[in-house]
Amino acid sequence: MPFELGIYHFGELTPDPTSGIPSKPGDRLRELIEQAAAADDAGLDVFAVGEHHRTDFAVSSPAVVLAAMAERTSHIKLSSAVTVLSSDDPVRVFQQFATLDLISGGRAEIIAGRGSYIESFPLFGYDLNNYSELFAEKLDLLLRLRKQNPVTWRGSLRPALTNADITPQPERELPVWVAVGGTPASVVRAAKLNLPLSLAIIGGNYRQFAPFVELYRRTAEESGHDPARLKVSISSPGFVGGTHNEAIDVSHPYFQAGWMANHHQRGQGVPMPRAAYEAQASRFGAFYLGSTQEVIDKIMDQYELFGHQRMMIQMGFGNVPQKEMLKSIERFGGDVAPVVRKEIASREESAGRVSGGGQPGGRVTA
Repeated sequence: MPFELGIYHFGELTPDPTSGIPSKPGDRLRELIEQAAAADDAGLDVFAVGEHHRTDFAVSSPAVVLAAMAERTSHIKLSSAVTVLSSDDPVRVFQQFATLDLISGGRAEIIAGRGSYIESFPLFGYDLNNYSELFAEKLDLLLRLRKQNPVTWRGSLRPALTNADITPQPERELPVWVAVGGTPASVVRAAKLNLPLSLAIIGGNYRQFAPFVELYRRTAEESGHDPARLKVSISSPGFVGGTHNEAIDVSHPYFQAGWMANHHQRGQGVPMPRAAYEAQASRFGAFYLGSTQEVIDKIMDQYELFGHQRMMIQMGFGNVPQKEMLKSIERFGGDVAPVVRKEIASREESAGRVSGGGQPGGRVTA
């Protein structure tokens, strides 16, 4: 597949760093829909929204939000990021995303994960002691639903299904990715199931994640799958500015506020001083943060390392103002994406490959 670039967002309701007032959920949701339309107009490939079940996030039902986006967009893929499958019912997830796929004309995707925010488990009556087992069993059922209807299935943590008629049915097989944050067992699971891998890198030196991609492809090959056909997505926070300083000046106050207010456990935020934020914008830092040229260079450096097929920016974490968000989306789609796609296509053609497997190269300029 051609190299893809996209945006994901959690819809956090971070208090404004100046006024201390958080966004209203309705306003935030409408802003996200406008962002998806802007990303579609800018020619980006994917827009994704996360799932959280707390009052400091606006999105608890990704499929509903994505369906609203479907009516404002024409081409962009619409995905969860992630669907917390462990605390949801796979039948309902399948039905919701099948409906989204039909509404959008075949643009729905599911990125399934175990969830690092754990509020949904007690909310829906699940035992956190079954954290890993719930995901494995429910992923098994979700994949069965893609292949079989009526479906017969039996597990140990959910009631069995016998000749169950699941409706509506999509007109194609729904894409399902497995989200991984740095757990080798999750990487191995995705490879053995022959599923694409969405690897989240939310800080540090991104090079330390190369062994996870190597493990994924090696396990796939050992399991009898063709690693060259498996897709890898790299996801990290970021913001695209007109200049390096503009990107930092605009986004840092909001990112810092979000890092403190919306972190995994309430009341246990993580400080992000400007110097640490700047460090993440450096060559080997995780964030896609800076000018268009800096973001291009970061993507191409990562491509040489990972040979991946998709990259996703968690853009404007902490509620960067909508006017600035739309500018960043326009730069990402209009200035960054064409250069990256052209260079990667050229390298792949030179190497005689269809996709994946980056090769060392020189500096790429916009």
